[in-house]
Amino acid sequence: MSFHHHVLPNGLTLIGEVSPSARSAAVGFFVRTGSRDEAEPAVSGVSHFLEHMVFKGTPRRSALEVNRDFDSIGANYNAFTSEENTVFYGAVLPEYLPQAVDILADILRPSLRGDDFDMEKKVIIEEIGMYDDQPGWCLYDHAKKAFFDSHPLGNSVLGSVESITNLTRDQMAGYFERRYVAPNIIVSVAGNFDWSAFVALVEKHCGDWSKGDAPRANVFACQSNPRIETMKKETVTQEHVLLISPAPGGDDPLRHASDVLAMILGDATNSRLYWDLVDPGLAESADVSFHDFQGAGGFFTSYSCDPEDAEEILARIGAIFAEVQKNSVTAEELATAKSKVLSRVVRSSERPMGRMQALGMAWMYLGKYLSVDDELQAFDAVDLAAIRETLDRYPLVKPAIFALGPVAEVRNCFANA
Repeated sequence: MSFHHHVLPNGLTLIGEVSPSARSAAVGFFVRTGSRDEAEPAVSGVSHFLEHMVFKGTPRRSALEVNRDFDSIGANYNAFTSEENTVFYGAVLPEYLPQAVDILADILRPSLRGDDFDMEKKVIIEEIGMYDDQPGWCLYDHAKKAFFDSHPLGNSVLGSVESITNLTRDQMAGYFERRYVAPNIIVSVAGNFDWSAFVALVEKHCGDWSKGDAPRANVFACQSNPRIETMKKETVTQEHVLLISPAPGGDDPLRHASDVLAMILGDATNSRLYWDLVDPGLAESADVSFHDFQGAGGFFTSYSCDPEDAEEILARIGAIFAEVQKNSVTAEELATAKSKVLSRVVRSSERPMGRMQALGMAWMYLGKYLSVDDELQAFDAVDLAAIRETLDRYPLVKPAIFALGPVAEVRNCFANA
């Protein structure tokens, strides 16, 4: 495999990893914009709404033609919006890469027609309602906003019914013009392709995209915010609980140790929470995950259970975290978790789609190329000292706790609360 990097005169960054033995190619346009870049409540949710509008047509294609042209080349295509990125991607057979780039580059310059905007607004509001019916999502969205408080990472990706209802087409167009400039976009490609031909192809389709500066404001670490909030919702049969505590950001050297630590604590199998809560049937689900963003991060611990067990489980998690905070993890736990992480990295990297996304995200957060071997070595280098440093810098024992379900009040029985 070989890595390549090129920047067009307008500032658009191209990165690629050529794998001649691959049987497909994947390309993605990574726009460095998301809900944290929505500076005013009036445009809350515009990044995600705009993602939808990109597929509604261009001066060259109708929405029907966009879908038809993707399907005609057998593309596996989609898009997603997060707190920090909006990504449009497709995976195809190598011979169809030129068509895939043509379609993706075209839709990244959408018409934003008023009629389409008004119609899609209804779809977004319905989507918000759909997620509002999911207790896990409601809890996550509320907890994230409360935990991050004034930090822009607390902004909702979907926005609210009110913000979407009041959003105008001109507000969206202004946001697009500010954020979808060439220097704020990375084009990532992986698989079986010719690099020189790819550069020429992207320059042909994107070379006239506008320049501009799209800085990200308010990049700072979040602070510990211990508290407990209970949201009673009688229509929910289970109690859903989410704990959040600060963690390293996406460019912090401790991010690999944090990922391994989260796996030891709350992976779906053979983790401390699994054996103490899930295997004996006390909780239906219980997990710990590490979320890293630019300049900040969080350990997210969630569980769902029968309402009467919510406080006992919270106390058990508190005891587990207190023990780990004091004594760290065992060498055996570390070895097992590292094996699982290394396997995950390798299996994902065997697909051009996985490599394309890994390349794009690494460049987005670190501004550099990370090979598969680089990632494997970084995880393999995690030792007990790195786990100890992570625990010391980012203690688990003072989380913010949020609950949603039929219980009127979940008492804070977390150890060391």
